[in-house]
Amino acid sequence: MLSFGSFGRGASLLYGLRNSVIVAVGAFSLGLLIGICGAYGKLYGGPVVRDLLAIYTTLVRAIPDLVLILIIFYAGTDLINQALAAAGWGPIDIGGIPAGIGVLGVVQGAYSTEVLRGAILAIPQGQVEAARAYGMPPGLMLRRITIPAMLPFAIPGLANLWLIATKETALLALIGVDELTQMARNAGSATKAYLTFFTAAGALYLALTLLSNVIIARIERWARRGMPALAGAH
Repeated sequence: MLSFGSFGRGASLLYGLRNSVIVAVGAFSLGLLIGICGAYGKLYGGPVVRDLLAIYTTLVRAIPDLVLILIIFYAGTDLINQALAAAGWGPIDIGGIPAGIGVLGVVQGAYSTEVLRGAILAIPQGQVEAARAYGMPPGLMLRRITIPAMLPFAIPGLANLWLIATKETALLALIGVDELTQMARNAGSATKAYLTFFTAAGALYLALTLLSNVIIARIERWARRGMPALAGAH
């Protein structure tokens, strides 16, 4: 039977949800930055850059995310501390949230690279050729031509990556991040009311997904303004 203290632990779930959202936003943003660089590197980089990016995206997509998280976290932490030691500095203990953002960001980056590469290829080439003919610098062409033109093609894939990021924060419990699933497990362990707290965590994940879908739909309508309506769209 649940006690008053059990209900009081519900606040810990909201704390966990807050951390999950912070990690998801940070990881998605980092992955998007990596994806923009990766997509441009794959499309316009030299042979060495393209080969390195191909290895990166292939490995990330081939290895299960749980295994990648453990490898990147432990190997990455060790490499950072070795570099600090070589520079004469002491080791550091990376916090759970920054570590989670970094680990998931690397994973998200590989998928974002492929989503954005496909979106760039979907841009009518006449727009890009016209910008080049006018002598538009690459950075200006990226801001004024490439990004606005590719958004309608990229948003569905990026939306899926955002939803995946929110769910994959649950895997970070293995490296000590106090995200929603971890806090639900802690509360269930303390009260033995596992079903109650994990059901509540599931409801919070669902609420986050539904809110995300509303925001994504509005962004997609904004990005597609002036374009023909999609079949089945409301």
